Amino acid sequence: MSLEQNQNHQQCLEKLLWATEQLGVEVSPTQLAKIAQLIVQTMTGPRRCFHSTEHMFEVGGSTDAIEILAGLFHDIVYVQVDGSINFNFTYYLAPFFWEEEGKLFIREQAELPQDSTFEMVAAVFGFAPGQALSPFAGQNEFLSAVVAAKALEPFFSPSLIVKLTACIEATIPFRALSESGLTPSELLYQRLKSTNEQFHLKLTDEEIRQTLKQSVRVTNRDVGSFANPSSAVFLANTWNLLPETNHNLQKSGAYTVRDYRIAIQKMTGFMNFLKPKTIFQHFQGEPDDKTYHKLVEQARKNLAIGRLYLECKLIANTILEALSLRLGQDVSLAIMMGELPGSGYFLGRLGDSFPNLVKPYKPTNIIEEEVCNLLIFGRSNGGDYDLKTSPLTAFVVNFIGFDGIRQLREPSDKFFKGTISSEDFLASCNLDLTRIIANEVVTLLENRQQALRHPRQQLPSDLAGSSKNS
Repeated sequence: MSLEQNQNHQQCLEKLLWATEQLGVEVSPTQLAKIAQLIVQTMTGPRRCFHSTEHMFEVGGSTDAIEILAGLFHDIVYVQVDGSINFNFTYYLAPFFWEEEGKLFIREQAELPQDSTFEMVAAVFGFAPGQALSPFAGQNEFLSAVVAAKALEPFFSPSLIVKLTACIEATIPFRALSESGLTPSELLYQRLKSTNEQFHLKLTDEEIRQTLKQSVRVTNRDVGSFANPSSAVFLANTWNLLPETNHNLQKSGAYTVRDYRIAIQKMTGFMNFLKPKTIFQHFQGEPDDKTYHKLVEQARKNLAIGRLYLECKLIANTILEALSLRLGQDVSLAIMMGELPGSGYFLGRLGDSFPNLVKPYKPTNIIEEEVCNLLIFGRSNGGDYDLKTSPLTAFVVNFIGFDGIRQLREPSDKFFKGTISSEDFLASCNLDLTRIIANEVVTLLENRQQALRHPRQQLPSDLAGSSKNS
């Protein structure tokens, strides 16, 4: 293991030791070390950018044993991010699930082994034999809960496993009210009561209610970044999500303009889908009404900022993509915008010589002002694959304003669907704007042309910089 993995393993082990001691469960440190390795191995996978060990420690908190365990286990299976299920988990999962054409199913009743632990987990989730699992409706959380339950089964009582399962189930995000008007927490409360009776767990109603409150605290920490008071931090977390499900972005400096646009387009659609009231949960005073409404309102503000920010980024990069198609089908973003800092190369970057506008756009409200500042000064973190500032998008907004951005929604959608060509899309844009951007790209290409004519160590300082100067 690397030094970082060793540190994560030690922290995970310490949390497991503390939690089991608090719960009065006897487990040897050697056995817990194996479980810690199982957790850390997957949470430090190469595609884990946001759903990482840092996230799992944060979600679990530091004061409640069940919540800490839920934090450690709730994201260990994340098929869309990892691209598969960790091989070591198949020991726990294979008896209960099968795969067909890329979809996962719970085995039919006749194929399932007699296993009360699995049956309890399924009952808490409300899942049934033969059911198809959806990555957008609890698949990853269910698989994670089964791994947690089976890994801890030799040491934990059924009632503790059910409490842990409930906290993991609660992290299924962004669920609307049921047809009968119940919240996800209220539905979970009903299923917990039913599971308690079915498996004779002898949990009191107060214990079940306390479990629900634990689950609410876990899930609200899981989505806590939506209510971060800093929109720059909120968007930095959003940017950490992009490469997890857009794996080409992890090839820093090599992904294409189209790769980047598609990633932003998908995140824009996701942001537009979200409703503030579906992000955070509350149950019988947890959290109190004032805190809950504050979370919802901050999420509402961050979503408004995020939606406008992403739409601006999407339109600006669509212009760049349309221009790139004049060069070829799969042009890297670095060719069109310049290399990232730290690459060891500096041949200029798009925006270095954008003209100063006589009448740049002036924001008309707080949201617009916040977005303009984010474009200019950047998110709190850029990630390894992108700049945290947005010089191209800032220039586009200053040139055509937010109304101009909105006017390009329809032609950009048509371009994405292939109903109009890239040139048709560019024709719908401000011609002076596209000319300026195209000329900037030409300057970058001319810099590369000059670079090709000289040995690298003899390049003029304004065309190539060493990694020390990057």
